[in-house]
Amino acid sequence: MPMITVEWIEGRTAEQKAKLAKRITDAMVEETNVALDHVWIVFKDVPRSEWAMSGQMLSEKSSK
Repeated sequence: MPMITVEWIEGRTAEQKAKLAKRITDAMVEETNVALDHVWIVFKDVPRSEWAMSGQMLSEKSSK
């Protein structure tokens, strides 16, 4: 039973998540022949203030 985690900056709509969940699930079923109802996806919406890239907090990058 595959468990897929999508960890990203918060701000996507429920509709966007639903569409992505469908596409990820379809790809997993097609490529691995796993049963559709065995694919689990969790979305982890992380505040922008908790991310860093290239050694700098994203909250600092957006303020410059």
